[in-house]
Formats: sequence, C-alpha cells, structure tokens
Amino acid sequence: MLPPGLSFNAISQKALEASKTAKLPRSYWDWAPMVGSDNTGFFPYTPATNLLYGLKEAIAMLMEEGLANVFARHDRHAEATRLAVRAWGLELLCLNPAEYSSSLIAVLMPQGHDADALRKVILDRFDMSLGAGLTKVAGKVFRIGHLGDFNDLMLGGTLCGVEMGLGLAGVPHRKGGVDAAMEFLTGGDARSDKVAAEQARRSAQRRHGE
Repeated sequence: MLPPGLSFNAISQKALEASKTAKLPRSYWDWAPMVGSDNTGFFPYTPATNLLYGLKEAIAMLMEEGLANVFARHDRHAEATRLAVRAWGLELLCLNPAEYSSSLIAVLMPQGHDADALRKVILDRFDMSLGAGLTKVAGKVFRIGHLGDFNDLMLGGTLCGVEMGLGLAGVPHRKGGVDAAMEFLTGGDARSDKVAAEQARRSAQRRHGE
C-alpha cells in the first residue's frame, strides 16, 4: 500500500539510557536528535511529509476493505499462484504448507537454468520485475509477489508474464499455469472455497502465534 521509507520504533526508557553511554558510532540509530526535537513539536531532519500522507491513505484503504478481507485476499492470491506454479511443473521453495507465505511465492528453477536470466528476459520483454533469490538461493529461485493493493486482474497479468517469460527463456515447463490460477480465482475450481478457508485458518494461527 505504501512505498518504503517509514519505520515505527518503540524505545524504552532503559534503551534510551543505554544509548547515552553507548560507544558505537551511529547516526541513523541515534535517538537524541529525535527526542530533543519531539519535545518542541519539530522533526530534526527533512520530514517525510509525502510518506506520512501516504500512510494515512494506506490505513484508510485497509480499514475500508476490512482487515479480515485483506488477509483473505492475500491468502487467495497466494493459493492461485501456487496452483499456477504446480501447473507449470515447477517446484515451490517452501515445502511445508504450514509455512506458506501469503505475500510472495519463491519458485525453484529447473536444474541448469538461471533464475536471474529468466528475470532479465521478463523485465526486458514485459517491463515486469520479479524478485530475486538471495544468498544461498541466488540464481536458483525467482519470487512472485502479491502484496498490498493487488487484485485478481493484476495477479493474472503477473502470472501471464511469467508463463510467457518461461517460454521465451527456454525454461522447461508445462503450459496452463495461468489457466489453473484463473479457474481458481473465478470459482471454477471446486477446491477454491475450501482452500481459501484453510489458508485463512493458517493465517489466523500465524497472526495469533498458535
């Protein structure tokens, strides 16, 4: 919903006291300028005014949709994406369904094929940027994100770009991933309601730490 650039920090009195005697060089994590200016109602640096307006609007959007609906939408898009990946004959990086993410899906490339090469083809041809694999999975996975202000049509376009890119990059796969996702999203997949309910249950468990 909101471009990156804001963070929320809760600093205890104990932490503030410790920072006064800390020896490590710091600027960004030095609380003194912020605390001092806050007492007079000012900001010690250039304020991120546009982001604050954006934050206000993002919160309004979340409240308008309803948090339960927001979580359900993310669960639904995640399952549609996983169905597409399976239909392509590719593997999900996450093997444990209890640990599935509802914000992005990491997809393993077939042996001998470079994820970053695929990402470049998709970016060059369709102006769509997929997430990269990091550290030990760099070049081995690409990530499909579906987080924030995202709808069925946007997901369909994203998956279409991936499927076309797989073909253009010569990555072994089966056709039909987009079809599988659309079948689910339009309710034609008999599993859709059941799967969405199960995903909602898992998300609720993660949020409540069960």
